[in-house]
Amino acid sequence: MAVADHGTFSAAAKSLFTVQSNVSAHIARLETELGMVLIDRQRGCLTEAGREVVARARTIHHELEAIRADVTALTEEVSGDVRLGVIGTTARWLVPSILQILQDRHPRVRAVVVEASTTSLLPQLVTGHLDLAVVNLPVDDPDVVADELFDEDLLLVAPTDHPLATRGSVTLTELADYPLLLGAPGTVLRNDLDAEVARAGVRLRAQAEIDGVRLMASLAFEGFGAAILPATAVPGWLEGNWKRVSVAGLPRRKVGLARRRRGLPSAPARALSEVIMDVIADQGRSQPGLHLIAVASR
Repeated sequence: MAVADHGTFSAAAKSLFTVQSNVSAHIARLETELGMVLIDRQRGCLTEAGREVVARARTIHHELEAIRADVTALTEEVSGDVRLGVIGTTARWLVPSILQILQDRHPRVRAVVVEASTTSLLPQLVTGHLDLAVVNLPVDDPDVVADELFDEDLLLVAPTDHPLATRGSVTLTELADYPLLLGAPGTVLRNDLDAEVARAGVRLRAQAEIDGVRLMASLAFEGFGAAILPATAVPGWLEGNWKRVSVAGLPRRKVGLARRRRGLPSAPARALSEVIMDVIADQGRSQPGLHLIAVASR
């Protein structure tokens, strides 16, 4: 795992607080035991067998961490690390309260938070780099299971000099007349948008395609172009040289909490999951354009 993460035997040894010869010897013994070459020494990368071993090793490593945390939680307070991924627009309002409440309830739990797009977070979840992830739904990965947390409206953010900025509402057909900042092909937000406009018999034109809602929002706020954004990307207190315009016929974006299908969440992960649910139930209604569902509001 260390060689995979750090790229070289020497860097792996440094991360493990040992010497390179120890790492080389361990890898060589493992290769002999398995009868397979795990690391291509000439190219300095993992072989196919090496990648399989690393994937299994991460699962074993995290399960060992979970065992330790679960057993400790039986007799003591919950403790240990938990790694959470969050999409940027949700992280803005959700993460501060999560960290505060988690610290109050479980002071011995240390949270590591990663902000990224759904397409970046899901692979990290599957490989074990993350324990939980707040992502766009649906999740099309057999190794991941997700519970829906909330829906949120989609709207158009247009610079004040854009032809649509003076409109209170626009249709999908009207949007097709102008190039837009759109999510990257293959992202959940873009897929949902393309499906809806296809049903309306139109096709949107991309001024630019971006895998990152917060970046797309920033470009719209700076006047680079008009963008279709989830409501939480455009908080009510934020103002500037741009306008919010509702779009008739757009579906809501769905956001959920995802975890690996195989294995049980550790005690710190379960504690964090409860905190996330509580924060959303308590604060979700105060977020403009956000709609709670039964899972998050129970």
